[in-house]
Amino acid sequence: MTNSITDLGESDCYLITGTNTTENHPVIATFIKRAVTQRGAKLILADPRNIELGKFAAIWLRQKPGTDVAWINGMMNVIISEGLFNEKFVAERTENFEALKATVSKYTPEYVEKISGIPADDLKKAARLYAKSGASAIVYAMGITQHINGTDNVKSLANLAMLTGQIGRPGTGVNPLRGQNNVQGACDMGCLPGNLPAYKKVTEDADRKPFEDAWGVSLPDKAGLTIPKIIDAAASGAVKALYVMGENPMMSDPDVKHVEKALKNLDLLVVQDIFLTETGNLAHVVLPTAGWGEKEGTYTNTERRVQRIRKAVDAPGEARPDWKIITLLANRLGANWKYASAEDIFEEVRKVTVSYAGITYGRIEKQGIQWPCPNTEHPGTPILHSVAFTRGKGLFSVCEHIDPAELPDKEYPLLLTTGRILYQYHTATMSRRSKGLVSRTPQPFVEIHPDDAAKLGITHGDKIEVSSRRGSIEVYAEVSGRCDKGVVFIPFHYSEAAVNRLTNTAIDPVANIPEYKVSAVKIRKVA
Repeated sequence: MTNSITDLGESDCYLITGTNTTENHPVIATFIKRAVTQRGAKLILADPRNIELGKFAAIWLRQKPGTDVAWINGMMNVIISEGLFNEKFVAERTENFEALKATVSKYTPEYVEKISGIPADDLKKAARLYAKSGASAIVYAMGITQHINGTDNVKSLANLAMLTGQIGRPGTGVNPLRGQNNVQGACDMGCLPGNLPAYKKVTEDADRKPFEDAWGVSLPDKAGLTIPKIIDAAASGAVKALYVMGENPMMSDPDVKHVEKALKNLDLLVVQDIFLTETGNLAHVVLPTAGWGEKEGTYTNTERRVQRIRKAVDAPGEARPDWKIITLLANRLGANWKYASAEDIFEEVRKVTVSYAGITYGRIEKQGIQWPCPNTEHPGTPILHSVAFTRGKGLFSVCEHIDPAELPDKEYPLLLTTGRILYQYHTATMSRRSKGLVSRTPQPFVEIHPDDAAKLGITHGDKIEVSSRRGSIEVYAEVSGRCDKGVVFIPFHYSEAAVNRLTNTAIDPVANIPEYKVSAVKIRKVA
């Protein structure tokens, strides 16, 4: 997030898209709902489904899945043509405006309506509301990123914020809500195949050298593989061994049949987790690790806040903290690591990661600190880009609408989108072990529009088969107006009906994120 969670309480307007915030980030949603109901803040919701936030929205833009670049460009078309953009901010803090202006000129509201299904008048109202509000915040999540053009979706939102000067101030910004509690911290530490800690590039000699000096090693100068490419390489035999930590690709990756084939083709599969997962069932070696209440360390949350976690109870059996397992393994392989605690590792993090340099265990004993924090006198940075962008001037990126990789046709006439629900979490490794949570959502289901259900002879509660070009699953029909006609939604928490048996392996060429949000399917009632 460019801004802070509490800072969202100061916004005059929210543009929320690609996030079912009340179900996936319910605490953050309370700040937004409170601002709307108690302060009169305005909410623009752009979502294909009629989610709970729709009750709080001044304007609901119901776009067809996979058309985000089109409607965002459409908003910018209105803002530019009506002179609502922030000319001073654009002139002083950005570049490439003329190229952006030329690109969005064809995305008139009427043209966008043909692509996205959003009524032209609604798009105009949304554009005016976002641009004219004193402080407008963009909030998004994986409904924006999990497309073959997910990178362009994010760039388009950044374009919109820069065009209106809605960034670098309280209540503004471009605010991605991370999917898990330490995704931000993992990325900060270099858990991306082309990055070192603090987003330094492995391909740049000058970026690698400080780490090589600190660690006394020579580092590879080529980026590694992303998860989709690792799976493909395992299937082809190019990757022989895989070490999986806290991940469950047999549930979370697209085209699970392909994933299973790839993992079974490995010479060695090691899985390190707190429970035996669907992926762990295929492993040659399983390493039991400590859970969140059984270890010391830090998490960096979605607002870039580095926070302490503390051990409350001992881990069961032979389970150990992740850092201890990795240290033992590294030393067996010839390293000479001498970490005695999680704090020892954090001290090393501070030395090699400039954005964390001023953060110590002592300073975050009671309250976390937001990076960047370059020295121990620095208070942390609640708001990014208040004076300048990392590259200096913000670059307007030219983005065009492209169709999803797979659209409905005569054989597969429905569009499938996937996601999470309130009572389950991710691949349900933890949440489906809770009787209380399972009682609220006991069985896999598909949301289907009443018109589509009637056409197929399906009633609420019927058992139905959903099929794509990659596989089939059986789920129970939930007939409602949450999805538009022609669109169905299935959560991905249920191993007995893993929706990722259906999803497409097509990926964004930049980020390599699969297109989980758009696949073509067909449905039939199970006799």
